[in-house]
Amino acid sequence: MERTIFKMERLPTKYIQEVNDFVEFIIQRTNDKLITEGLQQLSSAGNSFDFLKDDPELYTVDDLKVRFV
Repeated sequence: MERTIFKMERLPTKYIQEVNDFVEFIIQRTNDKLITEGLQQLSSAGNSFDFLKDDPELYTVDDLKVRFV
């Protein structure tokens, strides 16, 4: 890290901005990857929608205003 900072201090300002943009890109890509992996783990666990089984029915057939046959 210190070596990288030392080298960056020697760069012209326009290149420091490019390095900063690249670092932000890498951070965003890493965050996106972590989110994707987390979602994959949740969905592969097989119980990600179990909460729907306990969801109470809010409406019944009697609540319909128009019935299409």
